[in-house]
Amino acid sequence: MMSVVSDTAEAVDLCPEFNLYLKPIAKITVSVALPHLKTPGKSISNWEVMERLKAMVHPEQFSSLRISKSTMDFIRFEGEVENRSAVKRLLAKLEGKSIKLSGFTDVLKIRAVEHKTDFPSRHDWDSFFRDAKDMNETVPGERPDTIHLEGLPCKWFSPKDGIPDRPSEAALRTVFQRFGKIRNVDIPMLEEMEMTGKNFNTFSFGGHLNFEGFVQYQDHTGFVRAMDSLRGMKLMLKGDDGKAVACSIKVTFDTTKHLSDSSLKKRQQERLKLQELEKQREEQKRREKEEEERRKEEERLFRSSTFSLKFSEAARAGGGGEGEEERGETAQTRAEAEGEGGEEDAEEAEEAAGGGAEAAPAEDLTGGAQTSSGPEEPGVHPADRRAAQQSQEAEAAAAGGAAGGAQTSAAAGGTQTAAGGRAAPRRGRESTNAGAAEERA
Repeated sequence: MMSVVSDTAEAVDLCPEFNLYLKPIAKITVSVALPHLKTPGKSISNWEVMERLKAMVHPEQFSSLRISKSTMDFIRFEGEVENRSAVKRLLAKLEGKSIKLSGFTDVLKIRAVEHKTDFPSRHDWDSFFRDAKDMNETVPGERPDTIHLEGLPCKWFSPKDGIPDRPSEAALRTVFQRFGKIRNVDIPMLEEMEMTGKNFNTFSFGGHLNFEGFVQYQDHTGFVRAMDSLRGMKLMLKGDDGKAVACSIKVTFDTTKHLSDSSLKKRQQERLKLQELEKQREEQKRREKEEEERRKEEERLFRSSTFSLKFSEAARAGGGGEGEEERGETAQTRAEAEGEGGEEDAEEAEEAAGGGAEAAPAEDLTGGAQTSSGPEEPGVHPADRRAAQQSQEAEAAAAGGAAGGAQTSAAAGGTQTAAGGRAAPRRGRESTNAGAAEERA
């Protein structure tokens, strides 16, 4: 707990480089005896008693006053003042006095004494190391040479050019080397953060404002001097603006062999083991990442090949349709061309049929007979008339066949029908002429 210090007259230098000082603790303990409450439901207000105490020490002031214990028989207060000189003045105003509260006939008696700090004495550590069976007073770390400090503010021990609010072992060494040569120092929180690989930039020690540290002196003399100097003291920081704040710290001697050679070796092995585990975790993460990237690459290649295959099939399907269209257009063009040819063949057939029709009368004239479908002419043999009539019918049929062949060729794209149509009149004429010749014979 930090408190603002308005009077720094009693502060002593600890480390001017970090603006750190030691300020004596000035506390008193005040106990107020409570009367037996005879009326049910009636109680005594702790706040009212506290206000009466503050009024009794006026014009002196408590820098802090809190209740440390409350029972049915008494209320115990712990008050702090600016300096030791004020403690005697407050004790003179409170010790043996009494308080009269409204509503109560009995008075409340007051006892006030100077507060005793919980701090180990020389007898405590000498007896501990003498009686400990697992300690060797000839081995560093297993003898009274290491102090254990708790409640040190992180910000006060962070280098100016370092990470804010991160304490430094170098700063801890610099501050406490005032009492003697230091063999080793350790801040467990830094070691823990280093082994677990946490980021110091955002940690502020996981929300912690204070830290613990171990300082091991090379000889017993430095240890004793540090313990005697820190007994009954608070740690104070004085800013560049002259304002000062102080905080209470807990100081004990180390009983865990924290900085002994065996403990250092053990922690080093644990650190190496954790580092190896960290490397294995990093390697596992790297392999998993590579496997994930390889899987994604395979999926990408698979999707790419599937897309290419589908695209090729679609292209082939589109090419087949175009081929069908081209073949259809080619067939249509051929049909149109053959249709034109059929029309020409039909015209030729018609001309041929007309020539045959004209040739028949000439033949009949040369034969002495005239073929006509009109009225019978005198002197014409009936057989010749029948032959001429048959010839005309054959020519008309041939002309109709030629026209039908031309139409069929234009629709189906064939040429054989037209050819057959052209051949039909010739066969008809030949057969007709042959019949006429037989009759004349």
